[in-house]
Amino acid sequence: MVYFNSATPCFPVADVGATIRWYETELGFTGDPFPADEPFVFGILRRDTVEIMLQQMVGYQKQNLYDLRDGGLWDAYFRIQGVTELFESVKEKLEIVRPLRKQPYGLLEFEIRDLNGDVLVFSE
Repeated sequence: MVYFNSATPCFPVADVGATIRWYETELGFTGDPFPADEPFVFGILRRDTVEIMLQQMVGYQKQNLYDLRDGGLWDAYFRIQGVTELFESVKEKLEIVRPLRKQPYGLLEFEIRDLNGDVLVFSE
């Protein structure tokens, strides 16, 4: 029997170290970079059971494709507990793409943009 356990987004980033520090400070992740000293070429971010992988790409700049799709274009979708609490803790300091709102399908969601331009959706 084949069983899939999880999927992990892999983000290309220009600066793995800066990205790790942002996720640690702003969203409470823990970063594990490689190699041991900067400049890092790879990193794994972890919080609870969630992981995000970072791949260093010199000079990378994310193209903003959000408005090319009705409803936006997302890079990662997080199903969490405590979405209202998280929103309240970040709404004054991070770039909010869409504020906390109840969707027609019953979930509460909000969207932010990280320091690299990736759009993250948090849902409960």
